[in-house]
Amino acid sequence: MRTVRGARVAAIGAGLLALSLTATACGQEAVGGSRYKSKEKGGTIGIAMPTKSSERWITDGRNVAKQFKEAGYKTDLQFGEDDVRTQVAQIENMITKGHRLLVIAPINGGALNDVLKQAKQANIPVISYDRLLLGTKDVDYYATFDNEKVGRLQGQYIVDKLGLSKGRKGPFNIELFAGSSDDNNTRYFYNGAMSVLKPYMDKGELVVRSKQTKLNQLYTEKWSGSAAQDRMEDLLNAAYSGNDVDAVLSPYDGMSIGILSALKSASYGTKDKPFPVVTGQDAELASVKSIARGQQTQTIYKDLRKLAKATVQIAKAELTGGEPPVNDTKSYDNGEKVVPTYLLKPVSIDKSNTQVLVDEGYYTASQLK
Repeated sequence: MRTVRGARVAAIGAGLLALSLTATACGQEAVGGSRYKSKEKGGTIGIAMPTKSSERWITDGRNVAKQFKEAGYKTDLQFGEDDVRTQVAQIENMITKGHRLLVIAPINGGALNDVLKQAKQANIPVISYDRLLLGTKDVDYYATFDNEKVGRLQGQYIVDKLGLSKGRKGPFNIELFAGSSDDNNTRYFYNGAMSVLKPYMDKGELVVRSKQTKLNQLYTEKWSGSAAQDRMEDLLNAAYSGNDVDAVLSPYDGMSIGILSALKSASYGTKDKPFPVVTGQDAELASVKSIARGQQTQTIYKDLRKLAKATVQIAKAELTGGEPPVNDTKSYDNGEKVVPTYLLKPVSIDKSNTQVLVDEGYYTASQLK
């Protein structure tokens, strides 16, 4: 009897093991052989944004959360407030809660490798949002704008506005600013702008009186407007006694507002001493109003609603066994892998075409007054 009973138990155990293996195999087949667990819709998406100190990141967070909710997902939106340790803790909490996918706009693109390993071990896919996650294989996709083109548009605007592209020889005085050293986009913006500006600098038609032209001389940590203002004041005091600056390459609107404050303090903005050409990026409301008033000259419009939409489309495809939409599989090498990327097109905006922002519903006409 003991032998028969043992045989029955063994048979039952073998059956349960076979059933378990079959279920596991079915689960793997259901996700098309990927490392992720389910083709089902729904669940919670973790959204890690870098800061609330910038209008654009608040807008990004709102747009991404809204569109995921409309697609049938719950969301967990967190802002790291420019503190890497805070952002790491927020992402760890998302992993612990078992969120199905993470959307991360890193404060420091190379500082999240350990927590990304945790996401990989938990079978949670990761989308790098607008800022590339660096030095890690544990990122699946990247959604962003064509960042080098952003820089080219800024550089070309300066060249066109000064008349250099139409044969004016100058020389014109220009100062250069770059974004934060821990943001991978900074390099793309700078390289794009310099691809346009450097030929004119080499010919002496554009002159950087401060002689600060290398990227490591131009960083503005955390994209700080106050830091940009301080540096602009220092440049004016050191290099522009008896001379005027004709153009300022600024990669971001928040910095542009700080730069303009320094220029105003130095008596720019009058009939006898007009503002130089000042570029920007993100079409933040304060800067668009500044452009309308004839202060900041240009910004780059990046429709954040479209970036959010692309991110949701990638996530839905990844989580339901579809084919995530990417249009660049060569450009974005993070040091460990080339990250499949969805690129969107940026648009140059100045006083002549701010109506585009109204026509596309980005702002209302009353907001721009």
